[in-house]
Amino acid sequence: MPDLDLSSLGAAAGPMQTWVLPALLGLGLASATGLRTFLPLLMLALAAKFEMFGVRLIDQMDWLVSWPAIAALATATVAEFAGDKVPAIDHGLNAIGYVTRPVAGAIAAGSVFWNVDPSTAAIAGLIVGAPAALAFNAAQTGVRVGSTATTGGLGNPLVSLVEDVLAFLTVIVAFLAPILIPIVLIILAIVVFRLARRIRERSELRTA
Repeated sequence: MPDLDLSSLGAAAGPMQTWVLPALLGLGLASATGLRTFLPLLMLALAAKFEMFGVRLIDQMDWLVSWPAIAALATATVAEFAGDKVPAIDHGLNAIGYVTRPVAGAIAAGSVFWNVDPSTAAIAGLIVGAPAALAFNAAQTGVRVGSTATTGGLGNPLVSLVEDVLAFLTVIVAFLAPILIPIVLIILAIVVFRLARRIRERSELRTA
């Protein structure tokens, strides 16, 4: 039986631990920030604070696990959750999200590249996090506009609740099995696309 080359296994595991898994975890977190700005950051802070799911942050993000930061994120999460259930306010939050959510996505993604230097982690966060957050925020805009046109805004709270659940579950999958994130995001994109299309079709029928 040939000897197992542990050094080659270690070399193969290096890029996986340094780049692949952090990138997938960051992608999942950032995509969730495209739906909810603060919930993914709060979940990331709590996971790092209590050392759950093997989550580690770069040293420069230690402030995120402080109790004042966690309290601020919790307050912002509750405020966003409540505000997004109110027609008109939800559109305002979505518009602001075109700025805040890519920033949150970049922070969330960059913070989990704990095995590289800070500047490289920041660049990785921008590359992975900002586009993902922006894409899902744009998709949310399409769904929300269609819901408003179809239901006069009355259906928006239900749509918002679905988004809450999707954001939460995406972060959980990113924590537990980041390797599955590409599949989850494909499914999520299909769900959002079909929902937007169904709402648009109902709006067209109502107009006709």
